[in-house]
Amino acid sequence: MDRVCVIGAGSSGIAACQVLSARGVDYDCYEAGSDIGGNWRYLNDNGMSSAYRSLHINTSRQMMEFRSFPMPAHLPAYPSHFQIAEYFDDFVKHHGFRDRIRFRTEVTSVVPTAGGYAVTSRDRDTGEPVTTPYGSVVVANGHHWSPRWPEPAFEGTFDGEQMHAHFYKTPERFAGKKVLVLGIGNSACDIAVESSRVSARTFLAMRRGAHIMPKFLFGMPTDHLTTSPLARFAPSWLQALSLRLMLRISRGKLTDYGLPQPAHGILAAHPTVSDDLLTRLGHGDITVKPNVARLDGTGVVFTDGSREDVDVIVYCTGYKVEFPFLEASAFPSVSSADNEVSLYRRVVDPEHPGLYFLGLIQPLGAVMPLAEAQAEWVADLLTGRAVLPPVPDMKAEVLAYRQGLRSRYVASKRHTLEVDFLGYQRELLAERRRTPAH
Repeated sequence: MDRVCVIGAGSSGIAACQVLSARGVDYDCYEAGSDIGGNWRYLNDNGMSSAYRSLHINTSRQMMEFRSFPMPAHLPAYPSHFQIAEYFDDFVKHHGFRDRIRFRTEVTSVVPTAGGYAVTSRDRDTGEPVTTPYGSVVVANGHHWSPRWPEPAFEGTFDGEQMHAHFYKTPERFAGKKVLVLGIGNSACDIAVESSRVSARTFLAMRRGAHIMPKFLFGMPTDHLTTSPLARFAPSWLQALSLRLMLRISRGKLTDYGLPQPAHGILAAHPTVSDDLLTRLGHGDITVKPNVARLDGTGVVFTDGSREDVDVIVYCTGYKVEFPFLEASAFPSVSSADNEVSLYRRVVDPEHPGLYFLGLIQPLGAVMPLAEAQAEWVADLLTGRAVLPPVPDMKAEVLAYRQGLRSRYVASKRHTLEVDFLGYQRELLAERRRTPAH
């Protein structure tokens, strides 16, 4: 019962495996696919990867790398998913724990028991189920794999093809067609740009405006500015003002490209990073539209009353946070339909001792080093080096976190997991210093 179950061998799962291995904690890792990498393994046979053929990271490699295994210096500032998957392979090989991962094994159920958890897994080749007792469970199954479609669905009917961004891989399917991409996040911008190179016409529709961040500012990756002395010590309003001024100088006004002016502050929403979108808009290769009002047979009617004939609609409407192996009635803290989870420091379920979640965050920065820091804290808890506060204190922190989200970020299901990269690192460090009383 002292053994730990790690669910998933994506970027967060392998971070957990590395830390547990280094600490001498016994564990098993279950991975539904044939290889590691999760979302970063293109065409992953676990069926959960949303990576498309041209995908590159939108945080620089220096921000994304694991502290225990830096990325090679020969990689570009923004590597492709192929290079990231290779880096993860090298990470696992370097730390030597691949034999601890049970591939093509899907966790189907996690049930609380008197002394821990009963974990039922299924061999995807034989279908054989096995139930194993564990003292603790680390959930690292990711949160970009279960497509969220428009809610509520648009009125009307559509004669063409409708698809979610999760299923997009290459743009050839759009050749010669009229394509509508709905959304203004990173995937929406990438897909619209790729579509515009082969389609007869590409429309980009959105409910609200967004601040478009370039990948480079003043010759350096933009996210390096977020770790500068200004970002570390300046108040948030000064950070936002400085970034807004730099963007205004480097790219001008978004409205000059046909995009709506964002109604929120520059740090009040998850950033959209694209170097190509503004150029394609400037070329006239993408037409900006407001939100869809209704579907109309061979086309779409927009909220401004305009109508366009469309062959394909691509919904870039985000993902649902789901844990199919956790019964909703037994684990209400992570079963919200609105993507809200009630976890202490975004990791610990106050109601279920020994249940931890890694990578269930959306930082203004990269997830990987934060998942690594989460794993270090979890290992401290497992080995008794650190302790948790009383349950009422943990619940109070969850409530304060939610209130902070509502006051800072745009109210949407996309912003229920947001953390500040540097601030969250400090939170985790403080938790690791919460040692047992002697």
